[in-house]
Amino acid sequence: MSRSPFTATSALSTALLLAVSAPAWAQSHAGHATTPTTTTADTPPAEGGNVDHSQMDHSKMGHGSTDHSQMDHSTMDHAAMGHGVPKAPAPTEPLEPIPAVTAADRLAAFPPINHGAMEHAPEVHSMLLVNRLEHWDGQHGTGQAWEASGWVGGNINRLWLRSEGERSDGRTESADLEVMYGRSVSPWWDVLVGVKQDFRPADSRTWAAFGIQGLAPYKFETSATAYVGEGGQFAATVEVEYELLLTNRLILQPLVEASFSAKDEPEHGNGSGLNKVEAGLRLRYEFSRRFAPYIGISHERMFGDTADYHEAAGERARDTRWVAGVRVWF
Repeated sequence: MSRSPFTATSALSTALLLAVSAPAWAQSHAGHATTPTTTTADTPPAEGGNVDHSQMDHSKMGHGSTDHSQMDHSTMDHAAMGHGVPKAPAPTEPLEPIPAVTAADRLAAFPPINHGAMEHAPEVHSMLLVNRLEHWDGQHGTGQAWEASGWVGGNINRLWLRSEGERSDGRTESADLEVMYGRSVSPWWDVLVGVKQDFRPADSRTWAAFGIQGLAPYKFETSATAYVGEGGQFAATVEVEYELLLTNRLILQPLVEASFSAKDEPEHGNGSGLNKVEAGLRLRYEFSRRFAPYIGISHERMFGDTADYHEAAGERARDTRWVAGVRVWF
């Protein structure tokens, strides 16, 4: 059977190509088989080496070779793996034992007290407060005035002394002195019983006095005293003060005082009912708690028959005064 020249030539060419490419193909696959699948910092990949990962069989490289669904977890020792290790219970005893208390320890903590060497506060105290000692300049003249109070005794029972008065044009217009027994009936209030002696105006006379004094709500210093005099005369005085601290040393003190009488007394210049009201405002500066000068203004007005009696004597029924003085206590 005869063959064509074209067929023989094609077969020879194919055989030559296979012979030439076989060593190179074998060398390429051999190199790929020996190429490591992972690289590290110490073993860099070969220069110019191109790995075709799409042709690699990753299932044979050991990735995901562990089938957890086929594992028998009941036979595993999870405690040994560190899962759910219970915490150790807190110690009930101190790390260092506390030593027992000895007699020397008790003696050091509670030494014996020598009561004979202790200084106790005196059972009897005293204080004198000159609340107002001032000079005033009014529309109808000038003068001086004072108001003072003091006590001696203990925390419950005390002997009180109170005095106030006024001078004008070189003569004493009014002056009185009260001596009273006071007893504390609450932390803020005292009950007073005693006598009052008037020295001016007119002839001196004596009154029986009783009243209360103390600190009302909102820190209003309040005093209310009633007097029973000769001939069945009845009088009363009410005074209210308040201290407004502008600073720790600068203090504004408003004051209102009113007096009443039950009967007319022309010889003493007093009518029945509301006799006189005085309202003042004083600003003091405390250089110390014991010494405080002040300035202020005061206005007083008389009412009813009392005003008529004073006008008939050539005096004014009302007056506004500028005051300057000092407040001290001992």
